[in-house]
Amino acid sequence: MIPDFTRKQLSGLSIAGNRPLVICDVDEVIVHFTRGFEDYLRERGMWLDVSSFALNGNVKMAKTDEPVADKVVSGLIDQFFHDKTAELEAIEGAVTSLASLAQKASVVLLTNLPHHARDKRIANMVSLGVHHPVVTNSGPKGPAISHLAAQTSKPVVFVDDSPNFILSARDHAPNVHLVHFLHDPRFARHHEPFDFASLTTGAWAEALPHIEELLE
Repeated sequence: MIPDFTRKQLSGLSIAGNRPLVICDVDEVIVHFTRGFEDYLRERGMWLDVSSFALNGNVKMAKTDEPVADKVVSGLIDQFFHDKTAELEAIEGAVTSLASLAQKASVVLLTNLPHHARDKRIANMVSLGVHHPVVTNSGPKGPAISHLAAQTSKPVVFVDDSPNFILSARDHAPNVHLVHFLHDPRFARHHEPFDFASLTTGAWAEALPHIEELLE
């Protein structure tokens, strides 16, 4: 269930079995994906309708408001990751929060993006002062989270903005603490908090102390 390319990356990691573990998403948790993607669309005569959570169906032509075909949107996203991944800006508090967590726990960045952009994602993280292992994935994250969580006997916390990935983590790694991080309020308003998530938040100022408490 774990893609081969992801499995190879996981096999190369060394997770301390006697330390807690934080598994953290990147887009919209550490860096501003939406802000960068909206700028990218604007330069191409398009805009993002945030009236629902999805991207497909919500990318529209600026002149006509006609939705852009899903296949075209997929191509735009792929090209955006190719062109802009190395340049994305950090979300307030993300870098310092991860540094603080790394004093208490192992940290792994589990991110869904085209594998061809992995080196650019790593370069972006390094440029921001984030030096934790990066694992690129495709499809549900639950199997990879389960694999990582099995490497330690200590508490594990997973942080992500995607409702689907939070659900996948619950299904595949039920003992992992889940933090649903919805930074952009335009999307957060479309989603009621999961009753099984440890925390739903849009700010690292709230997420950090909560995660630190979970790790203890």
